[in-house]
This record gives sequence, C-alpha cells and structure tokens, in this order.
Amino acid sequence: MFPVIVALATTPSPATTPDESIVTPGPLGFAAIAFIGVAVFLLVWDMLRRIRRARYREEVNAELDAEEQARAAAAGGETDDDIDPTTRRN
Repeated sequence: MFPVIVALATTPSPATTPDESIVTPGPLGFAAIAFIGVAVFLLVWDMLRRIRRARYREEVNAELDAEEQARAAAAGGETDDDIDPTTRRN
C-alpha cells in the first residue's frame, strides 16, 4: 500500500497550460478594478476634505474663544453669560 502512494506522489503530471481566455480577467475584470480604483480615490478625497474642514472649524472656534476671553478681560471680567438679556445696554 505504501509503495503505491509513493509512486503516485512521485509521478510527474502532464504539463498542460490553461486556456488563456479562462485565466485572464478580460475587459469586464478591468472595468471592475477601474471602478474600484475610482471609488477608492473619491472616498479618500472626500475623507481628506472632511478632516480638513473639521480642523479649520477647530481653529476658528479656538480663535473665537480667545477673542471672547480677551473681550471679557477688557470689560472687567464680564462675559456674555453674566449679562441679563432683559437689561442689555445699547
């Protein structure tokens, strides 16, 4: 039994080449990969745009907070939260 297994394992298989039309992806495969590539490019572009927008918003909010604190310090510590809207000065 053992020599039969060794004999089958060592016999070379006939060298056959597969049909090229079966192995290659063809135009449909190219179109699918091109679509995936374009979709990934657009998604990355949109993600970078959103990250950049969020970073700009953080910078603007930090600048506005700094300006508000500077105004509050110049006004003697009075902030917008301390002002009663019914007694607002014009």
